[in-house]
Amino acid sequence: RDNVLFWFEEYHVDGLRWDATSYMRVDAWGDNGDAWSLMQWINDEVNQHFNWKINIAEDMWSSEWLTKPTPSGGAGFDSQWDPNFVHPMRDAAITPSDQSRNMYSVRDAIAYAYNGAPFERVIYTESHDEVANGKSRVPEEIYPGNADSWHSKKRSTLIAAALFTTAGIPQIFQGQEFLEDGFFDDNNPLDWGKYISFSGIHRLYQDLISQRKNSLANTAGLKGAGTNVHHVNDSDKLIAYHRWDQGGAGDDTIILLNFSGNTQTNYSIGFPQAGTWHVRFNSDASVYDSAFGNVGSTTATAYSGWKDGMPYQGPITIAPYSALILSQ
Repeated sequence: RDNVLFWFEEYHVDGLRWDATSYMRVDAWGDNGDAWSLMQWINDEVNQHFNWKINIAEDMWSSEWLTKPTPSGGAGFDSQWDPNFVHPMRDAAITPSDQSRNMYSVRDAIAYAYNGAPFERVIYTESHDEVANGKSRVPEEIYPGNADSWHSKKRSTLIAAALFTTAGIPQIFQGQEFLEDGFFDDNNPLDWGKYISFSGIHRLYQDLISQRKNSLANTAGLKGAGTNVHHVNDSDKLIAYHRWDQGGAGDDTIILLNFSGNTQTNYSIGFPQAGTWHVRFNSDASVYDSAFGNVGSTTATAYSGWKDGMPYQGPITIAPYSALILSQ
């Protein structure tokens, strides 16, 4: 307890990530009540004195009780690392065969929330555990020995787009934004040459962060809690979801992800409102990589007619292994 408060009081850190809380709360004989009450005590102290700080649990077994408030018997953490996101997303990117990708698993990863509160989870596709211990970074896992391949760039950036458009607290791992390859070793520094070599990929991450922060005031829905995965096509490997905060123009946001190697032309999905929807982000834009095809709609027109449980529908074109973000 004193250690936690010291970091907040003396070093003014924004928050703490608690490593392996599952090994604190469960021992060889089962539940460890002392550890649970310790976590409750510390989280209550932090909330009393520093309620603007964030305490995050890394718990490999994941439990909604970690982020329940202490008066309800929970541990009182603000958020927790979510294995329900990282594993399905990595599988969807790394699996060699398009037909083996599971869009229902991707849907569940996007829609999941502890206690119905999506920001009680930290979501990621790479971490120090996920890119070590016999595993490598996502581009390397996609094409071992060729992490700079077209497939590696396309599919790793596809799930990066899913990361930044899913409700939760997004996290990236050092070097992920410039296509660092291999596996993580804390004795091996980042190859900062890749920051130059893959400057387009770095720009892609910057643009995704801008969309997520609503920097251009037209994707406010990405900051909200509203999520409806309204379109799942497991045959053609496409998925679409609606994100919103208050709703309306500049808020309602539609994301379309294509997990196949096929271009989809005039592909129809549902929209919550009629009219013109503008593509705010296209991961296939050639500005991100000269090998990208720059394929995809720049607008979509939604007209009256029920589709995917929504009152409007419209056609859109999307490139292979690509993501589109649209709003009005």
